[in-house]
Amino acid sequence: MAYTTIDDPSAQFQIATYAGDGSTVVTVTNDGNSDLQPDLLWFKRRDAAVANVIMDTNGGANVTSGFGPTGYNIVLNTDSTATAVADGSGVMTITSDGFTCKELTSAAGNVSTGSMVCWQWHCDAGDRITFNESGNNPGGVRQTNATAGLSIIRYTGTGADASCALAHGLGKAPEMVIFKRGNATNWWVTYHQGIGVNYKLALQSTDAKDSDGAFMNGTIPDATNIYVGGTSVHTNADGGDYLAYAWTSIQGYSKFGTYVGNASADGPFVYTGFQPAWVMIKTVGTTDDWYIFDNKREGYNPSVWRIRANTTGGDTTGTNNTVDHLSNGFKLRFTGGSINGDGLTYIYMAFAEHPFTTSTGIPTTAR
Repeated sequence: MAYTTIDDPSAQFQIATYAGDGSTVVTVTNDGNSDLQPDLLWFKRRDAAVANVIMDTNGGANVTSGFGPTGYNIVLNTDSTATAVADGSGVMTITSDGFTCKELTSAAGNVSTGSMVCWQWHCDAGDRITFNESGNNPGGVRQTNATAGLSIIRYTGTGADASCALAHGLGKAPEMVIFKRGNATNWWVTYHQGIGVNYKLALQSTDAKDSDGAFMNGTIPDATNIYVGGTSVHTNADGGDYLAYAWTSIQGYSKFGTYVGNASADGPFVYTGFQPAWVMIKTVGTTDDWYIFDNKREGYNPSVWRIRANTTGGDTTGTNNTVDHLSNGFKLRFTGGSINGDGLTYIYMAFAEHPFTTSTGIPTTAR
């Protein structure tokens, strides 16, 4: 049995729910076993049709790098192809265990009476590495948390009609990468190991996988580099400002995989090696939403509340989409195509509440 290297996932990933007030600064403090200083933050208002909003400390939250002016938060809406927005009304401070924010013009961080959720990942507390353009290879700024398998990369495309290497610093091959161009309208292009480098998905869309051998130059990421494709507008247009969120699985903490549905209420069990706190699921061969389930919004199991990354819609519920968070994975409890269609292939990404087995080999259920 493989043991985890992260005994307390709350040091790397946490979920905060809170109520907005729309005017004064709201301070959100995480409640995990460990403090978490977030570097990647994904906001969603739960009770209204408001955009999903992503920010990170490699180009927003009061830093000078990235797509906007100094002191502004740089937000990108996952449900839109729009360019990055410098949201000055929502200037936010990252704290040692959470964040503060005013009302955002995007209305996603602190809106009056709004019921909010924020999913947060730690990535080296804003420690950045600058890399210069070299030959065909882009230059940019990178934050990497190899322990938790996350790299946040901002880079400028070269437009070179060749394979262009982008160093990620993870020490093992990324299994999921989400790209977004910030200075032009473009897709949230997504690579997942489950569909390979010659197909892409769009995070802002219900679309099925789309054949595209160019966006990663048909080259599988390796332990050193992500390969972005020549003149692809999605990943390497000349002068394009891009971000890439790159993840790789960490035993007992995160998993990026696939499963095949069976259209049964006794659906497939997906082994992760941990009890999931957060799961995002997308079918790859047919059109459907990106469904997000977590263990915080409801506070009990199984999860029936879902948020969709590709729409502005708020929390929706119903037994027709049910995910059971188990001690070592998750199980589908629904017969329909959105997450459990007969013979349909799905990709997922998942992060842990706690590992199934600690680094010393003790089952967490025995503690």
